[in-house]
Formats: sequence, structure tokens, C-alpha cells
Amino acid sequence: MPEKTRRAFERRAPLLAALPLLVSALGLAAVLQSAKFVASHQERQILRPLNIGKVRLAFAFGLRMTAFTGERSAQASPQHAASHGVRTALAAFQAARQTKPATRTVTDEAGRRVTVPARVTRIVSLAPNDTDILYALGAAKKIAGITDFSEIPPGKPHVESVGEPVEPSLERIAALQPNLVLVDGSINRWETVYSLERLDIPVYATDAHTVQGMIRSVRKIGSVIGEKAAGEALAARLEARLEALRARLEAHPPKSVFFVVWEDPLITTGRNTFLADALRWAGAKSVVSVSEDWPHISLEEVLAKQPQYLIFPASSAGTPAEIARSLERRAGWRDLKAVKDGHILVVSDAINRPSPPLIGAIEKLARALHPRAFSQPAASAPKPAQTRAQS
Repeated sequence: MPEKTRRAFERRAPLLAALPLLVSALGLAAVLQSAKFVASHQERQILRPLNIGKVRLAFAFGLRMTAFTGERSAQASPQHAASHGVRTALAAFQAARQTKPATRTVTDEAGRRVTVPARVTRIVSLAPNDTDILYALGAAKKIAGITDFSEIPPGKPHVESVGEPVEPSLERIAALQPNLVLVDGSINRWETVYSLERLDIPVYATDAHTVQGMIRSVRKIGSVIGEKAAGEALAARLEARLEALRARLEAHPPKSVFFVVWEDPLITTGRNTFLADALRWAGAKSVVSVSEDWPHISLEEVLAKQPQYLIFPASSAGTPAEIARSLERRAGWRDLKAVKDGHILVVSDAINRPSPPLIGAIEKLARALHPRAFSQPAASAPKPAQTRAQS
């Protein structure tokens, strides 16, 4: 070894000797975080330069640290002990990376083959509806992170938010160290999914477009997170409630409705949305039947169709009485028969959220639209729950 290199090594030997203790104290996860380690599928075999104080180490996985050759390797010197300490730390680091928990491969609702842990323990949910499902399954202890607009049930501990569903913070997600992330194909961006996969974080996507699709999501999430029995039981209860509702409404024709998604500009729902399916289950039929999901419509068209009921979401409206007083003073709206008859309904935002609370929202709307159906015993003949006809 050249004399200059030897002297440089001797000066840094104390730092190298202390490195294993530092790694042990901070933990490998903290070291990785401080080094801002990011691996891609093509770069998983490379560890970016790691800075610890004045020592800069650059190494690849599988790289074997060898002792100095020649006379230096034969001496039991402090420098040699330091080199041995570095090798020990690196070996432990490699072992931690190479020891992976048991996994299994599942197909998510987007049709992707996803490798997930056999034992899911820390979940970050990036969609409020998936968060609802987790709580309904009794999996609160597994929830490590959620997004804005998610609802934490009363009595449950606070859970950190990682930002908005459309653009969550990848750094905050990674810091929570989840071994599974849940996304929704209709809410979250696929760019988020790809970024998480590049961080080796498993991502399972739900994608329910109907009420029964939501119940299938309950079963699938239950199975994926290790709560299969709870998922089956919850899904069965939800299906039973839908069947009871179908039986009650079977003899009652659907009421014509206009759902005001947005008032200015006037937007409603098309026939193929999740919301439209929920309305059908509640015994309602939208007067607008177009293939476009969220069509803009003129008030003149609504006047021509004269729906029996106007329905407003709770997030954008007041009480039915307040809405009625407002509409009575407005040109066009006051000419609607529904306004004259006081047929104004306000429904929970759960009506358009594919999660278990949806069933309760559908039941409440059905009672408001068909009070007579709930004043008499339900039909006793059991029939499989199925989506009401789009007639």
C-alpha cells in the first residue's frame, strides 16, 4: 500500500471502527432514510453513495469487502479491526436486504398480478373508500396512513395523512414503512402506483363501478390483508341488506329523479356511473339517461322532463327546506313540479362512495322515495340480489 494511502487510512480508522456501532444504533432503516435511498426495478442491485460524517462509502449489493493484502493483512492492527467492523456491518446490511418475508401473488381489481406479503401488517390507504372498508373490516390496527377526506370512526386513534388522494406525498408514504398500499382506480393516479412500485412497495388497486362491485372489493381486500373471515361476514351482511331492500321495492315502480351533482354549471349523472347504480338500488330512475358520466344539462331540459324529485348531495346543499325556499325564488326552478310539491331530498355523500356506508345511504334514500314500501312487511320470497333493471 502506498505510504500516502496508508497514512490516510490510519487517520480515518477511528471513524471506520465506529461505523458498526453507528449502524446498530440508528438502524438500517434510518441509515437508508438519511441516505435518501431510492431503488428502481433496474437499479435494485446498486446502493447510492452513503455519507456518514466524513466517511463516504460507495458499494454494490453483493460486493465483498476484502482485507488489505500484503503485510497489512497479516497484522492484527486497529486498522485491520476497523476493516473487519466495516465488513460485519455491510454483511448485516446485505442480510437485512436479502431476507424477504413470505409473499403471495394475487390479481387486483385492475387485473394486475401483484405480489403482496403473506402477512400484511402496515397499510397506507390512498382512497377514502378503501379506508372505510378497512375500518369496517376491523383492521384499524393495521392502518399506518390515510389521505385527506378519509373519515376516522369515533373512538379510533388518529392516523397520519399523506396528502390528497390525487397527489399524495411519496416521501411520507415511504417514511411510514407500509408493506401494502391500497389505491382506487377511479381516484388515484397510475403515476403514483408506478412510483410506489419503483420503491418496492406492493400496491393493490380496487376498482368498483357498481354497488355489488363494492361488496366484491370488501371480500377481496379482506382476503388480501389477512381478514378473510371478516370480509366474508361483512359482505354477506351487506348483500342481505340489499336483498331485503330489493324485496321491499319489488312492487313499487321507481320514482323519476334529477340528481344535482353541481348547480352552476348544472351537472348530473349519466346512466353508467356508480351513483346511477346506487340510485337504481334506492328505487330511483334518473330522467337523464346518457352514456356520458357527468353530463352538463340545461335547466330547460330538466323542465321538459319534470322529475318527481330533486336530489342534492349533502356536501353542496343545505336542508331540504332551505333548498326549497331558495329554488322557489329562482326563475325556471320554481316552475318544476318537484319544487312546487316540496319533493326535495338531500342525501349523504356516501351515496357516491364505494364503501360499506353506501348501503345505509341507499336505504335512507329508498325510505324517502317509497315510504309506503316500508310501512308494510317486505316480500318473503328470497331472490338473489342483483342490480335493478335500467329501464
